Amino acid sequence: MPIIFPVNGMEPQIGENCFIAPNATIVGDVTMGNQCSVWFNAVIRGDVNSISLGNKVNVQDGAVIHCTYQKTSTIIKDNVSIGHNAIVHGCKIAENVLIGMGAIVMDNVEIGSNSIVAAGAVVLENTIIESGSIYAGVPAKKVKDINQELISGEINRIAENYVKYSDWFKDLK
Repeated sequence: MPIIFPVNGMEPQIGENCFIAPNATIVGDVTMGNQCSVWFNAVIRGDVNSISLGNKVNVQDGAVIHCTYQKTSTIIKDNVSIGHNAIVHGCKIAENVLIGMGAIVMDNVEIGSNSIVAAGAVVLENTIIESGSIYAGVPAKKVKDINQELISGEINRIAENYVKYSDWFKDLK
């Protein structure tokens, strides 16, 4: 069974048609939209501030979403993929975004829509990622503008695939 429990009277709110892996952890002030998925060993820890996930957000294996006490909440809009072992901390992510595997997104970062943070990138505090761009490296810097092919071929494809994958696990007990 997944670990889903309240902290300081705040209980996670999970939308419809969501998949939560048996060893995922979701605690505290967490609000999750519809058709989301939280995969194996992922942690969404809303103990020190609020975390909000829109619709069709997938939090892949080993990823961690957290925030900073009395300073930063985490807001993730619709159609966002958080890659395996990524860390997303106290930031705002607009719709249609891909956070690559092992990426780290720090406090007060704002990521515009239709963007990609490359695998392994480290997005430093207070960075503003403009819509329609790809950021990569340590520290992350803009490497190019994103084209429509990457938006539909990667960002949308991955988000849709994770909705499909979660259906495979609906009967998991």
